[in-house]
Amino acid sequence: MRILPSMFAICAAICSVSSAAQESGSTPEMTVGQLAGAFGARPAVKQISISPNGKKIAYIGPANDRDDVLYVVAADGSSAIVPLLEVAEENTELQSCFWATDDRLVCRLRIVKGDGGLILGYSRLFAMKDDGTDAVRLTEIPMGPVRQSQYGGEVIAREVPGKSDVVLMSRPVAGGLGVEEVSVVQKRERLVQRGNSSAVSYLADENADVRLMMAAIRDGTGYARDEVAYFYKDGDASDWTALSRAQLSLQSAEGFRPVAVRAEDNTVFGFEKIGGYDALVKMKLDGSTKREVVLSRDDVDVDSLIRIGRKNRIVGVSYATEKRMVQYLDPQLDALAASLTKALPDAPAISWLDASDGEDKLVLAASSDTDPGMIYLYDKATRRLSEVLPVRDYLENVVMGDMRPITYEASDGTKIPGYLTVPHGSDGKNLPTIVMPHGGPASRDEWGFDWLVQFFVARGYAVAQPNFRGSAGYGDAWLGRNGYQAWETAVGDVNDAGRWLVSQGIANPAKLAIVGWSYGGYAALQSQVIDPQLFKAVVAIAPVTDLNLLIEENRKYSGFVQYKDLVGQGPHTVAGSPARQADKFQAPVLLFHGELDQNVADAHSELMERRLKAAGKSVRYIAFDDLEHDLDSHGARSRLLLETDMFLSQSLGQ
Repeated sequence: MRILPSMFAICAAICSVSSAAQESGSTPEMTVGQLAGAFGARPAVKQISISPNGKKIAYIGPANDRDDVLYVVAADGSSAIVPLLEVAEENTELQSCFWATDDRLVCRLRIVKGDGGLILGYSRLFAMKDDGTDAVRLTEIPMGPVRQSQYGGEVIAREVPGKSDVVLMSRPVAGGLGVEEVSVVQKRERLVQRGNSSAVSYLADENADVRLMMAAIRDGTGYARDEVAYFYKDGDASDWTALSRAQLSLQSAEGFRPVAVRAEDNTVFGFEKIGGYDALVKMKLDGSTKREVVLSRDDVDVDSLIRIGRKNRIVGVSYATEKRMVQYLDPQLDALAASLTKALPDAPAISWLDASDGEDKLVLAASSDTDPGMIYLYDKATRRLSEVLPVRDYLENVVMGDMRPITYEASDGTKIPGYLTVPHGSDGKNLPTIVMPHGGPASRDEWGFDWLVQFFVARGYAVAQPNFRGSAGYGDAWLGRNGYQAWETAVGDVNDAGRWLVSQGIANPAKLAIVGWSYGGYAALQSQVIDPQLFKAVVAIAPVTDLNLLIEENRKYSGFVQYKDLVGQGPHTVAGSPARQADKFQAPVLLFHGELDQNVADAHSELMERRLKAAGKSVRYIAFDDLEHDLDSHGARSRLLLETDMFLSQSLGQ
């Protein structure tokens, strides 16, 4: 069984390949425009859910350039795919939909508005029947602060025992954030947890009992601080008991940070530092504070809890070395994942997406560095694995390059990890090459499919992705080299990647470029400040260009203090701002930015363009109307790829 949606028109026009090539199974010859259209296209499936009885699947896919559509289809493929709901309102995204009952769905909308110099995001939840009728609004907004009106609520339990049409929601109520049982059929709710003005979020256990509250610790300024407090309830207790305090900055986290509560053994799972690395720990919620380390490592952070199904059952824990690894807490699921990885082509990574009641049917994704992914349905009763939906079927005839881990030496002798992808069939020597630093900076690159990387590889480039100092995932000492306050170290590591590629004969030094998004765009620009001769072309997408501007633009938002602490104060804010060092640039620069970017204001790219032009440097800036930081638009991403390809070709003499 294979369920395939009809391709949306824009990709059908741009991504078309010859039928002869498809029939022969060979790699089709595609023009650069076709490649840009194929790689820039939005994934065919954004989010997917299976009904409790396992008979229906709902998934969100693209309608055209920006719009989202909710589709519903029989899980056994016996019915046609029905487009249930199209969201075409301006700056409105259909984020997710899940089955609350066998015939009703709960969906979340995200709306972005630019108002009086502010760019604000709003969430709204609603329920409806699986034929698109009988909609019920689940978001209720009381009068109060703007931050409350922005938050439309969160479903913290899909099922409430004994109540077939009810979900458990945290949402604004009188007094602050509270928890209510909310009917998905009619306008009816029951208050479970009264409103608390300091509450930020709640966690429920598998029985839909509210067990944990996270509260913000604020001062009189109105700005959010890094410190939060956690409180828990044991059994039928009505009062909250203090559990822990934690620091949650934009750069790092300290203290015990709960992520899940399990009634089965009355424990809370959370992350905390052990030996400078994040570890998964569980703690008893009986007042004893008895702790047990579930998993810790001395080389990388343990950073993800794996959960599955309608009750969010805890089944494993995950971390990333050269590849992302999972240590399962469920032996049966461990064995199933291992057998699927062996049976499927190219030993893909397995991700669990949803499950029916009792986990009789499992929805999963399998993907790798050279495979964008396939969605599967596994039936435990029949032990049958069925294809449901390819994530990017318009790329299935494009040969990808293998992504392999590398380690290179920085100028001070530190070993820097990263990845290198070269064109399929290439000898990996004397290639036009791109260094691509990741965003964040408190993030990291991982092994897996990357549409940006694979587009450039398809165009003949080698692509290196360094996990420079300041990246997340490698412990406190590595992360502590903050990408802004210690920018010389972080950007120095990026530049050293370029030098290493040349020294190894991989990169042609005359055809070496740098491309980055967000912090990666900042690093791409700042690389010119350290060594303006190294890279022959610079592409920066949604970059930070002035550190003081990054602080000031956030003064009007509640996270101002966090940004101020992230960037710091001192001479480095001038030396570390590429817009203030425009006279040092030698390479031509191409800038992209969305005008509704909440992460990094488009004023950064506008400033960079002005400063470079004033210094007589080569620069071009392309702005995208009404798009956010991720430029989630088929047209925008395809144009970004095409314009970048032409820019690199001209700049590198391709």
